Amino acid sequence: MQGTVGSRAFQNARQHKKLKKQAEGLLPTAVAAYRQGRHADAQALCRRILQDLPDYFDGLHLLGVSQLDCGRFEEAGQALERAVAVDPRSADAHSNLGFAFFKLRRYDEARRVQEKALALKPNFPTAQTNLGNTLMQLGLWEQAIAAHERAIRMKPDYADAYCNRGMAELMLKRYEQAAQSFDRALSFQPRHLEAMAGKGLACIELQHFEQAEALLSAALALKPDLPGVLAYRGRIHFQFGRYADSVADFDAALALSPELEVAWRWKAQAAMLSGNQAQAMLACKRLLDQNPHSAIGLTLLGASLTQQGEIAAAIAHFDSAIEVQPDHEDAITKKIFALDFLPGVDFALQQAARKYWWDAIGAGLQTRKPAARSLDPDRRVVVGYVSSDFRGHSVAFCVLPVLRHHDHTKFEVVCYSCSLLQDAFTDVFRSHADRWVDASRMSDDELADRIAADGVDILVDLSGHTAGNRLTVFARKPAPIQVTAWGSGSGTGLPTIDYFFADPVIIPEAARPLFAEKIHDLPAVITMEPVTGFRPVPPPMLRNGHVTFGVFNRIDKISDDALRLWSALMRLVPGSKIIVKNSALDDRLLRDALAGRFVAHGIADGDFTFMGTTARNEHLRAFEQVDISLDPFPQNGGISTWESLHMGVPVVAKLGHAASSRVAGALLEAIGLQDWVAEDDDAYLAIAQRFAAQPLHLEKLRAELPGMIARSAAGDVEAYTHRVEQGYRQFWRNYCAAGSAA
Repeated sequence: MQGTVGSRAFQNARQHKKLKKQAEGLLPTAVAAYRQGRHADAQALCRRILQDLPDYFDGLHLLGVSQLDCGRFEEAGQALERAVAVDPRSADAHSNLGFAFFKLRRYDEARRVQEKALALKPNFPTAQTNLGNTLMQLGLWEQAIAAHERAIRMKPDYADAYCNRGMAELMLKRYEQAAQSFDRALSFQPRHLEAMAGKGLACIELQHFEQAEALLSAALALKPDLPGVLAYRGRIHFQFGRYADSVADFDAALALSPELEVAWRWKAQAAMLSGNQAQAMLACKRLLDQNPHSAIGLTLLGASLTQQGEIAAAIAHFDSAIEVQPDHEDAITKKIFALDFLPGVDFALQQAARKYWWDAIGAGLQTRKPAARSLDPDRRVVVGYVSSDFRGHSVAFCVLPVLRHHDHTKFEVVCYSCSLLQDAFTDVFRSHADRWVDASRMSDDELADRIAADGVDILVDLSGHTAGNRLTVFARKPAPIQVTAWGSGSGTGLPTIDYFFADPVIIPEAARPLFAEKIHDLPAVITMEPVTGFRPVPPPMLRNGHVTFGVFNRIDKISDDALRLWSALMRLVPGSKIIVKNSALDDRLLRDALAGRFVAHGIADGDFTFMGTTARNEHLRAFEQVDISLDPFPQNGGISTWESLHMGVPVVAKLGHAASSRVAGALLEAIGLQDWVAEDDDAYLAIAQRFAAQPLHLEKLRAELPGMIARSAAGDVEAYTHRVEQGYRQFWRNYCAAGSAA
């Protein structure tokens, strides 16, 4: 028996030796096939070896590596797990198994085997940078950067490690450092696709859009079917307002990768700006189908709901996004904006939301120490205006009168234009600036550096928390005195902004302690230049035989509370009609939804008329069809109120309990129409009903209104600008006095 066992062992050993020799003969052929990219041949040879020798390490390892290259990560993981079981001392096998786990999104397991690879072979740059990538997926950004830097120290010309470090820096919003990392990668490997794309992303965040577009287009020239690169090039088209080109790139990206988040994200935004809410909602749904907890998806859906007037639902989505990601700036900003439209919101809630922005975003930014300057209280003061709206925008109508009438002997005016979009209005603004700076391609730090280098004494924010704002620049405090004015009448919540131009009605004394800024009163929170080329016409009720009310405001300002009140008013004024005019009504979805709301609130289908986009002259002439304008609430009209008044059409307004709900009332009081301002719903109805029954009074008032405006401190734009300059001078003198005392 013993001899038989020994003979079998000998025969087995002999057979194993023979099979191993055959395997060693086949392996070089398999390796050659792998190196030539003939993966099917390489894998067939490996399986042939493993059929006879299931634990042959080199066959298992090569099979797993080839399957990795083919994207068959599950099979690769199985082969490589068997390989490390056969040879637990192989650092390469552990490293490759870690990569398979990484691709399978089994990040904790990937980290374990990658760390094992490095324990077996500490000087292993590939394993180091792969570990860094795994740590990135685990959200351990600083540890990831450290791993990539260890790989770079081991291999100073390692392009992949520089590129991977750049990706981690992108996620930490260290965009300049990321750009430098990608540059290093490209210096060693000029055709490194990931580094080209990464540098393009960094340039987008730094607002270096032309450079970003060149990089992404170069990457696509090398490999046209890169869905992520297509999507980011679409984002650049979006920034330049080339919406058709942007959607074409997003669609091309989605054809290659139907679940690509970045493409759906920007397609939703392009649809919103193009007036296609149905497409925007579809894109948001796709984002949230993929990830119900996507902060981006929740925020974009909230933005779409805001545009549709579904304010409470929108804010609920913003809150959900903030719960997922407490520092998601877009959600925080959009919530601040939407709160101004929500019934029941007061000064305390508005300012609490702004304080949250500061705590989550602004407080983490490093403030600048102002450079030394002459503290002569009477010298020419440099005033810098920062805006993305130096173009055909409602804010332009508030700001242009001040720029047009500035005393340039006492104030040097510098305009920092932050939008890539320009039009004829932009040229008008440029003509009134002593210096014009195109800041649309500057990062926050670059813009802050430029403001400091320009010696700006007083820096003025013209946006508040509206789209295109640069509050993250104001948080850095690049100028010794900072002011917010005109663009948003609700304050910013930034302790780095010193003053807020308002008026006594919009911000009552009792509310002022809630503001981060010191309130400085003007005759009105906004002004507007006179409308020329029109003469007031008699009220249309004289020729129509019925009263026509008008609402020429954003449709998201039309709250259900306002609709209920207008419905009650139209019942009190038999035969009355209402015209609603806004560019958003070009969107069929929004038009139909608003019509449904009107009918649901008891306003018959034939009693309302909707009007969409028209040229400005036609827009103003449309007021000739209106007897009385109805101000919406809780978010009032601003420029639309001024336009109505300039066209001779009085406005009924109601004072609310927040800055945004007191704008129209403040403007009416400023020009002497206090009797058109209500304190509550009953008074609103009574005012509208009373004046609707006085056609001769309305005819007289229409003729008198332009003169009333011109004689008021709020409507006399030269006098108004002088008051603004008095404010600037006082701010400067206060600063000089404090500096001299120090």
